[in-house]
Amino acid sequence: MRTVRPAVGDPDPARTGQSTTLAKAYKKLTSDVYRDPLTFRVDTVSRRLGATEPRVAASVAHQALAARLWSVALGCAVRCGRLPDLDPGLLLWDPGATAPDDLRLTEVRPLPGGTGPAALADTVVRVVVDGHLVPLGAALRDRYGLAAGLLGGNAAAALAGAARELDRWARANDCADVAARTRTLADTLFAHPLLSATGTRAGLAFRRRSCCLYYRVPGGGVCGDCCFTQPPCSSPRAASG
Repeated sequence: MRTVRPAVGDPDPARTGQSTTLAKAYKKLTSDVYRDPLTFRVDTVSRRLGATEPRVAASVAHQALAARLWSVALGCAVRCGRLPDLDPGLLLWDPGATAPDDLRLTEVRPLPGGTGPAALADTVVRVVVDGHLVPLGAALRDRYGLAAGLLGGNAAAALAGAARELDRWARANDCADVAARTRTLADTLFAHPLLSATGTRAGLAFRRRSCCLYYRVPGGGVCGDCCFTQPPCSSPRAASG
């Protein structure tokens, strides 16, 4: 799962002129888009998708970053039994780049802690939820008014997607132990208060109770895990939570 790799120098500054850590990106947003990496990222996503509503691009950007973080944490946890330190201050972020080149670890150092299922789940929660999703969500709510339900649904959908991809890899490579650990870890993580009320699950299948707003992108539709079965014809503020 090639998602975050150790840094080999900073991302190319000629591409965006941006190079920062996620820790700085999560701080209070400023009014200067060129000095604010999170706003820069949302505007970049907006341009690429042709989205006219900033909150739509903010939602898409949020879910994409959540998926990247979940995938690294889950992959390391179930395959290695340990996690690298993904502290926001160690992760360099180029908000104008595309995956997998937008995130780089400045150094790789394993986190201490137990390797049992409960201990690993606690570490993943501390690293991903507390370290990233909480401050990222707060920043996006402050600037774009994204509802807590939408952000929670995004986080849950990203987790479910990462778990399904890891489970698919494990089965394709005859790693039944990895598949079993993936399901156990996903079950434990979905019991977290941020995620437990976000949707319904059947194994690794997930249907959320909120909408990520992708249907409002030109040419977009509803996602496979959406609460809607077809794009709603309603007011611009519909499905925001």
